[in-house]
Amino acid sequence: MENLKSQHLWLLLPLVLGFLSLLKSFIKFLNWVFIVFLRPPKNLKKYGSWALITGPTDGIGKAFAIQLAHKGLNLVLVGRSPDKLKDVSDSIRAKFNQTQIKIVVVDFSRDLNHGIERIKETIDDLDVGILINNVGVSYPYARFFHEVDDKLLCDLIQVNVEGTTKVTSVVLGGMIKRKKGAIVNIGSGAAIVIPSDPLYALYAATKAYIDQFSRCLYVEYKNNGIDVQCQVPLYVATKMSSLKRTSFFVASPDSYARAAIRCIGYEPRCTPYWPHSILWAFASWLPESVIEAWWLRVCLAIRKKGHLKDSIKKL
Repeated sequence: MENLKSQHLWLLLPLVLGFLSLLKSFIKFLNWVFIVFLRPPKNLKKYGSWALITGPTDGIGKAFAIQLAHKGLNLVLVGRSPDKLKDVSDSIRAKFNQTQIKIVVVDFSRDLNHGIERIKETIDDLDVGILINNVGVSYPYARFFHEVDDKLLCDLIQVNVEGTTKVTSVVLGGMIKRKKGAIVNIGSGAAIVIPSDPLYALYAATKAYIDQFSRCLYVEYKNNGIDVQCQVPLYVATKMSSLKRTSFFVASPDSYARAAIRCIGYEPRCTPYWPHSILWAFASWLPESVIEAWWLRVCLAIRKKGHLKDSIKKL
């Protein structure tokens, strides 16, 4: 009789484990629904009255600047083109005439150290509560690592890694003194969602640095009132991504920024635009070898088109 009871218990064990697994998945789904559709955004003004955005003249950075101005924050716009910075500044002032805007010209690939000093001087007496580290560069098109020239190699590391690190260091000091602040670093699905990004190795590596850098700072400073977050966009129609048309899975910069603003101050890593989270979930279910084989073919096709365009230019 005891043996029979024991057998029944062993038969029930897989059912119990299966039920617990389904329950865990259901709770995760409910949490996702709450985060995406029901969770209220934080009051960003509580961090401070100013926001600093790098790379604000186009794409995601420009959309961030507009959304933050809409929330009533003053802006420090940091970019390399004085004319583009002025255009963005004028267009924001035309929409939000109460917004104060300061411009700092910095070419992250050339005069970074002098640029950091200019940022430091500009924000010295400002209550900068939000930092959006958006500036970044990628490959012109896919290429093998041995085809990456010295200039591109240096630019990727200096802009994506050193630029983000040094700007964070400058802004963080004031946040520590005030015991409040929010830092948003723009990562990439190339470093986090997919197992590897062949033919974009160095770009993916720099974004992996951003992810780990953000997570460490999140742990270091969360008890100081400073929220650090790595946001992970997938497909956004920007010049850098070379995507021109939006769709359900391809966000416009404005759509992405609106979603991103709602996430500031919460998780240490997130993908704000909710259709991207569906792609992320789908990728997590597939074997890594399948994803890598498919993505390698995609990148090889991009490389072939890039070579063709280069050949035409030389004619």
